[in-house]
Amino acid sequence: MSVLRVAPRTAVILALASVAAFATFTWPFFVPAQPEATARTTEAPLVFVVVLPVLLALVLAELSSGGIDSKALAMLGVLAAVNAALRPLGAGTAGIETVFFLLVLAGRVFGPGFGFLLGAISLFASALLTAGVGPWLPFQMLAAAWLGLGAGLLPSRLRGRAEIAVLAGYGAVAAYAYGLLMNLWFWPFSVGADTQLSYVAGAPVLENLHRFAVFTAVTSTFGWDTGRAVTTAVAIVLVGPAVLAALRRAARRAAFDAPVTFAAPAAPPVGPGSGAPTGTRVAGPDAVPTVPTRTGDGPPPER
Repeated sequence: MSVLRVAPRTAVILALASVAAFATFTWPFFVPAQPEATARTTEAPLVFVVVLPVLLALVLAELSSGGIDSKALAMLGVLAAVNAALRPLGAGTAGIETVFFLLVLAGRVFGPGFGFLLGAISLFASALLTAGVGPWLPFQMLAAAWLGLGAGLLPSRLRGRAEIAVLAGYGAVAAYAYGLLMNLWFWPFSVGADTQLSYVAGAPVLENLHRFAVFTAVTSTFGWDTGRAVTTAVAIVLVGPAVLAALRRAARRAAFDAPVTFAAPAAPPVGPGSGAPTGTRVAGPDAVPTVPTRTGDGPPPER
């Protein structure tokens, strides 16, 4: 079920925005940058300015076109609030993250557009709760939004154990991808110069990619990222079936896909106590009035 229907035009805009956003992660590989300890404090606000209007425009465009209604918007707010409350329970301890399993499951049930918005809004709300607002926040929002988007694009026909296995595998891979992206946004500016893990301005792309791969493996892949991947996969396996059932039941009761119809007005009742003589047919609203006629060929009888 796709709660937020992404029209072709919206899909093109979303794809272009994602490509532009991905460029903010990778541009030092193609344009020489000077390593600084300020960790991109100059371009991060620019990403913030770009991302949030795109999200807002997506919601408003879908609202105006009937793609998302008030019930879907309420569901988005509730799940974002739950995710924001779950995140502080695990963040900061060996990479354990309790926020991504619900994002994967909700994106699976409600579709890629809903998952994209939920990922971005969840990270934004959790940053407000935990005082985590900083130059890293727009990059976190983008990475989580892509994670939710990918969950909604998984094959829709899977059910049962096969579905849980695919979702758990996707959650683990997405957790590693999230860690890689979050390393990529600050790596050229925080390691320093003259080390085997440092970014080298103007060096060939493959050389810097090799340095980044070593940096990621040493600093986070076998630590924080693995903790995040294990937590997400285990949570999906343990509570995934129950959460999926609850979300799908909520979607059915909300009837997101039900078309709006207007019933025709019912004809007035006929019979004893209805105000009309017994045996009389009451005309409906579209009936054509008729002129009563007399039977027989002769004139009416004399009185």
